[in-house]
Amino acid sequence: MAFYRKNIGGLHQAARVAAGLATAVAALVYLTGAAAWLVALGGSAFALTGLVGYCPMCAVAGIGRGGMS
Repeated sequence: MAFYRKNIGGLHQAARVAAGLATAVAALVYLTGAAAWLVALGGSAFALTGLVGYCPMCAVAGIGRGGMS
């Protein structure tokens, strides 16, 4: 049983995963110290929302798969 309803579509999911992974990798390559890990963590969280198909901020804003609700 799912505890959430997917609120982002396929293309949006793919874009989130790609952007999140690119951000995480770029942070680890170009930044140093704690900043690198914090930005990489943020990018990983962004990619995870794409993998799962649910974005909490989109849910708060009322944005669902059918557009604004």
